[in-house]
Amino acid sequence: MASAFPIEVKIFMKKRQNVIIKGTKEGLTLHLNDDCSFQELKDELDEKLSANERDHEKRPLIPVKLETGNRYLSEIQREELKSLVRQKKNLVVDEIESNVISKEEAEKTRRENEIISVARIIRSGQILEVQGDLLLFGDVNPGGKVIAGGNIFIMGALRGIAHAGCFGNKQAVIAASIMKPSQIRISDLINQTINRVRNDDNHEMECAYINHQEQIVVDRLQGLIHIRPDLTRLEGGR
Repeated sequence: MASAFPIEVKIFMKKRQNVIIKGTKEGLTLHLNDDCSFQELKDELDEKLSANERDHEKRPLIPVKLETGNRYLSEIQREELKSLVRQKKNLVVDEIESNVISKEEAEKTRRENEIISVARIIRSGQILEVQGDLLLFGDVNPGGKVIAGGNIFIMGALRGIAHAGCFGNKQAVIAASIMKPSQIRISDLINQTINRVRNDDNHEMECAYINHQEQIVVDRLQGLIHIRPDLTRLEGGR
């Protein structure tokens, strides 16, 4: 027989966590939900960090990594999260990792990673500069200069100045069919005296790179695959 009184059924749903804190060897990693509003995210982040604030009063500085998933953060939002974390004792944001970037950032990355091919002779007083890698079919004469944000490959004679990794990339290399430069520069290191690993004059193509001693050295191009194994961009091939 059916009851004369209605039965009230309550369903309790577990509240979704917008911030998940995990400890690592390097410090703390904060996984931030990318579906909630930015304000909800900040409120929960502030609440959870404040709950453990006393526990960290006498501890050393702890680096924090923020993982934002598919949420795009503007520069203002990044600074807001950094400021919120900095307000807590002993915490500082060391890295913000996101799966998405802006169109401007994507375009900048594309320019820095593309190979620019140029067929010309760089004469005295001329400067050729690219943001990514440079592949030059021609010579760089004395007094000429080539500059690249990435690597420099010269299918000709380098007798002028070459500056690779001009934005600070110390893994950049300079290669030339004839390596007789007046100056070589990689990142912030300058070398006007060629320091060759081998002194044999067999006219092989050579490359310049920064070794483990933070010195620019010149070696045979064949050794480049061992010196810079990540230089090739063909997946699965070497």
